[in-house]
Amino acid sequence: MKHDFVDRYARLESPVHSLDARAKSIALFAVIIACVTTPATAWWPVCIYAGILAIITVAAHIPWRYVLTRCLIVIPFVLVVAVFVPFMKGDGVVHIGALTLPKHGLLVLWNVFSKSIISVWAIILLSNTTVFSDLMHGFERMHVPKFFTIVSAFMYRYIFIIIDEAERMKRARDSRGYSGRWLWHAKVIGHIIASLFLRSQERAERVYQAMSARGFDGTFPRWRETRLMAADYLFMSIVVLAALAGRLVAIWA
Repeated sequence: MKHDFVDRYARLESPVHSLDARAKSIALFAVIIACVTTPATAWWPVCIYAGILAIITVAAHIPWRYVLTRCLIVIPFVLVVAVFVPFMKGDGVVHIGALTLPKHGLLVLWNVFSKSIISVWAIILLSNTTVFSDLMHGFERMHVPKFFTIVSAFMYRYIFIIIDEAERMKRARDSRGYSGRWLWHAKVIGHIIASLFLRSQERAERVYQAMSARGFDGTFPRWRETRLMAADYLFMSIVVLAALAGRLVAIWA
């Protein structure tokens, strides 16, 4: 598979990449939980959470451009909230040029934007500092429900199968001189999507049958077992304590 948009930098060599998947999962999810439970009126803790993730990003040698472009996924959700900001009621208003916006609406917008960015940023770091198979194995050893790990593992593999099928269909379409630029071509595009679904489903069934024929019993094999080392405990402790400090700042503010 040549597609690597999910975990493009997961196989780099850095101090963060060498840590155990369980330590990174616990630490980064602690940041997410602390951020999500922080009141919207407290903005200093958000700076602390962002600082934690920024340090991890630099230590992991992940390009900032990649992180920023992946964080743009939250923009559509933020825009949906922004549309309704003028209609939210609350005490006090803010004048921005010719606009008069309620403080409560702007607070809700800031709350959605900051927490979405921090959460997505943490997930980007987790997926790009840990090979997916190691991440799923780490979840299994933390006793995450098996249903979740199996579905996630298959989804990760099948998404690339669907992309490969779509690229083959696109090459076949382009070789026949089809462009599909106009609205009346929507029917043909619909047929292509339906055909893609059927092809990917049939191929997924063939893949599963091949795995079952080779003795697949619902668990993915692993060549070696890892254990938490001193560096893992140190990383986990520092990140969790920093996230807890940010949460305490929100309480005292």
